Amino acid sequence: MKTICFRRHNCFLNSVKMEDSESQLLADEEQTPEPLLSSLDIFLFSLIVGLLIYWFFFRKKTEPVPEIKPFTPVTPQIRETSFIEKMKKTNRNIVVFYGSQTGTAEEFANRLAKDAQRYGMKGMAADPEEYDLSELSRLKEIPNSMTVFCMATYGEGDPTDNAQEFYDWMQGTDDDLEGVNFAVFGLGNKTYEHFNATGKYTDKRLAELGGKRVFDLGLGDDDINLEEDFISWKEQFWPAVCEFFGVEATGEDSSIRQFELVVHNDINMNQVYNSQLREKTRNSEIKPFDSKNPFLATVTGNRKLNKGGNRHLMHIEFDITDSKIRYGSYDAISFFPFSLECYKLLQNLNIFIHHLIGPLKALYQSWVLDSERNILAILEDLPSLNPPIDHLCELLPRLQARYYSIASSSKVYPTSIHICAVVIEYTTKTERVFKGVATNWLKNKEVTDNGHKLTIPMYVRRSQFRLPFKPSNPIIMIGPGTGIAPFMGFIRERAWQKKQGKEAGETILYFGCRHKNEDFLYQQELEEFERAGVLTQLNVAFSRDQEHKIYVQHLLKKNKEQLWKLIHSNNAHIYVCGDARNMARDVHTAFYEIAEEVGSLTHTQAVDYFKKLMTKGRYSQDVWS
Repeated sequence: MKTICFRRHNCFLNSVKMEDSESQLLADEEQTPEPLLSSLDIFLFSLIVGLLIYWFFFRKKTEPVPEIKPFTPVTPQIRETSFIEKMKKTNRNIVVFYGSQTGTAEEFANRLAKDAQRYGMKGMAADPEEYDLSELSRLKEIPNSMTVFCMATYGEGDPTDNAQEFYDWMQGTDDDLEGVNFAVFGLGNKTYEHFNATGKYTDKRLAELGGKRVFDLGLGDDDINLEEDFISWKEQFWPAVCEFFGVEATGEDSSIRQFELVVHNDINMNQVYNSQLREKTRNSEIKPFDSKNPFLATVTGNRKLNKGGNRHLMHIEFDITDSKIRYGSYDAISFFPFSLECYKLLQNLNIFIHHLIGPLKALYQSWVLDSERNILAILEDLPSLNPPIDHLCELLPRLQARYYSIASSSKVYPTSIHICAVVIEYTTKTERVFKGVATNWLKNKEVTDNGHKLTIPMYVRRSQFRLPFKPSNPIIMIGPGTGIAPFMGFIRERAWQKKQGKEAGETILYFGCRHKNEDFLYQQELEEFERAGVLTQLNVAFSRDQEHKIYVQHLLKKNKEQLWKLIHSNNAHIYVCGDARNMARDVHTAFYEIAEEVGSLTHTQAVDYFKKLMTKGRYSQDVWS
């Protein structure tokens, strides 16, 4: 038997063997029993246990002294600007650059880059704004290489925003491009005077610098069928490339799958780029807002402009406070009509899709284009088609920015931008209701009192459409329908100039709409400006308020003597905004006739006269088709 006891004055345990004898037991029973633990033992034991409990559970642990490390500034990730090095790293020998404003040229460039696979080559599509195009002469370092340019013309013969820097480089460079193989496809519209000017210049200039033209310049016309023009050019382009490089088609009608779709319905908003996380340089300069870095502007006003009819014309105002955005009453606002509620990410894959495209151009024209069937309508009418959603999304072009002329003056509204637009909605030949993406999206941006702020991603696009440098110069503005937008900014700026004591020249407006009592846009404001003397003349053509239709060009002819005097003798500036296909042409014709009838010019002289005005910046157009 073993017993554990504490020896007095000693803090250790000992085992004691007890003798198992009757005499010893009797002796122990007769002796006065001594307590196993004395008071001192209990005190010492309690003290030790208490110290141990305190040590492990209640003591305040010593805080470690943090190690102070020297601050190291975060080095921004440097974007690869050498397309030559990227081509070498990824083993590519064809680069397709695109100058794109609405996304079509970018789409064509991507299709050409994918097509290269069919001919044993590897292509890449590239935005010229993101690369150093002065390296173009180095392309010959890559064997069997070439570059293709899909170049859209914007406005009055101008390059697109993303191609402006490349265009400027072409104008100023004397680089030797001998050994650089190239081809150009231009995207334009024959309703504009400078049809495909950018594509033509690119093709001409690259050849002048010594480049080797592999295939003839292609000219696509959006007024007829841009898609068909591109396909026809492409069908001849690739055989020419094969012959030039001595290669043959692989025989496989395939394209490379590049993406898969991932839908995030539950995502951390802090990890989403919302365009207001503006990038700062080491000099703390704020990066300007543009198509790749839009500003989230708050919608502060949205009202219907027309009083009747089956259309919806709207005036919308955006708050740009703290954005440091500067704009002119002649500029345009660009915005992206998308929601941040659902995020679809396309992740890179390397999967092949085999598909067949037949020569069904006529059927495509009538069944798809003329009937205005979009992708959804095609899938509905051909239920046997069941493409994977990620494949479908890959084929769709990127959502592009929409452009609207600014209807306000920064002199009057420095922290606000206004636009006016007509909501696009009509029934197609297949009895489907077609709704414009951007205008219907804007229509629903109604301002409420619940504290929720509606925002749109936007930026300002500069324009050559601007008021004369001298306020005393007369201005003649022709803008039917929503073409009145920039002129509302012009008129408000003229009113501001008058308040500043500046001499403002004659300010004449020609506006047109269907009915006076339905869609006379900004009627109250315009009539007030006329009474105040800001508008010298307000001429309005109501096309359907009488049996015979009256348009703005008829009113121009009616005032031909006054107009010719202002233009020919008083240095007036002419501005035309609106429809390019009909209105702008008819206005052109009216001015030619005025020059012939009042100025006694021949038709050829009249055409040359107004071309010179355009060159001098005295005849400006902001038109669309």
